[in-house]
Amino acid sequence: MSMLILSRLLGLVRVRPSKFNDVKFEPYECGVQQIGKRWGQFNFRYYTFALLFVVLDVVTIFLFPWALKFNQLGLFGFIEMTIFMLILLLGYVYAWRKGALQWD
Repeated sequence: MSMLILSRLLGLVRVRPSKFNDVKFEPYECGVQQIGKRWGQFNFRYYTFALLFVVLDVVTIFLFPWALKFNQLGLFGFIEMTIFMLILLLGYVYAWRKGALQWD
């Protein structure tokens, strides 16, 4: 029982909050020295384009198996993928008209 309590106390000491200092913010080994503020904010537009990139990757994931089995799926598979692409196209047109893809 005492070993359990002792190990619990030692575990708490190891996971205690660490103190921040300048050395911890230095780049590790071959990193580039920082210039300016440590925590710079990204423009929100970067996240929009990153999300668009992820969506296009997901579309590729769905298109690849469909393209491999295109001959076996027949008309039903073609109509199903056409509906899927139309939904994506409508979303893209909506985002375009709202100005979400503009970099101002």
